[in-house]
Amino acid sequence: MKRRVVITGLGIVSALGSKLEECWRRLVGAESGIRPLTLFDTSDLKVTFGGEVAGFDPTGYIEHKELNRVDRFAQYAIVAGTDAIRDAGLDFSGDTRRYGVVLGSGIGGLETCEEQVVKLNSKGPSRVSPMTIPRLMLNAGGGNLAIIHGLRGPNYSIATACASATNAMGNAFDHVRSGLCDLVVTGGAEAAITRIGMSAFSNMRALSTRNDAPAQASRPFDKDRDGFVFADGAGLLIFEELEHARKRGARIYCDQPDEHGTGAAGAMRMALEDAAVNPDRIDYINAHGTSTPLGDIAETKAIKAVYGPAASKLSISSTKSQLGHSLGASGGIELVVTVKALIDSLIPPTINLDEPDPECDLDYTPNQARTRKIDYAMSNSFGFGGHNASILIKRFEG
Repeated sequence: MKRRVVITGLGIVSALGSKLEECWRRLVGAESGIRPLTLFDTSDLKVTFGGEVAGFDPTGYIEHKELNRVDRFAQYAIVAGTDAIRDAGLDFSGDTRRYGVVLGSGIGGLETCEEQVVKLNSKGPSRVSPMTIPRLMLNAGGGNLAIIHGLRGPNYSIATACASATNAMGNAFDHVRSGLCDLVVTGGAEAAITRIGMSAFSNMRALSTRNDAPAQASRPFDKDRDGFVFADGAGLLIFEELEHARKRGARIYCDQPDEHGTGAAGAMRMALEDAAVNPDRIDYINAHGTSTPLGDIAETKAIKAVYGPAASKLSISSTKSQLGHSLGASGGIELVVTVKALIDSLIPPTINLDEPDPECDLDYTPNQARTRKIDYAMSNSFGFGGHNASILIKRFEG
């Protein structure tokens, strides 16, 4: 018998804040977190802005002596994961062999890689840090989080480009549903805003070039969109077996039926089929919506193909319009946002949607949050390489 999975904890690190309630308040207030970058010199770059995590402070989460041993992406994972653990009221003082960590990241420790290559070329091989590999490896986020909290269950990381976090959450869900774990800390983290990261995506012509108007640059589904806005961040959640959560008196946010598949429409169909939910039951979709010319149209067509006539009744939004696109972390961040939308009955807006593309003709909640009771909600993540994932949650009814 398949076990029932619920979500009991949320944590976020984002361009609109590293505390959940602050980020949510600013999201529904239609604020943009996109601004000129301060992490490094951008004077010779084509694109000089992004969704930088301003004022990030890991004090109280990571011992000071350990900071230099942990890349920025892993720091984000530790902070968001620890906040999710605290939010869930968890105490890991007992046997933790059935508590796992499954995280997604598209790139991992890119900042460390860049720094050490520069050092290698400028100062020679003897000056390369011996901590280079432990810092840059993809599993550093989940590994460090598990070590800090003593979690001894399954622990691994997934890289499927921009679908990484959502694929990781799909695996976490399966581990809890199948009985392998009672609880999994899951989601994604990314810190790829570096000189090489910005240069590579810019030269790919994937990024918006609105250097003179950063806050208006990310405009999913708008006729004048010109590319996505690069962002950093993390979104982690606690997926827990229902009876395990009940026994410890946990606050339960929502139920979580899920599956992932190939192709945007296929992923959404599989999520609906796995949950045995008809398309007309869905109230809200947090869209992948990156603000790229072709991607937004493709997602619109996929939604129409899956939902048919019910597509016109959906509330949809892309919070990338405010937070930017954090690659492998985006699915985790957006599921945290989707959970908040469900429990608060409030649809966050798609800002900068001033003149919708005629081919993006669904209700994308332009520019202002809207009240709506949400019983079922879906979050989409579609990545380079044909990696597509959708995750479906529903209101918890006991």
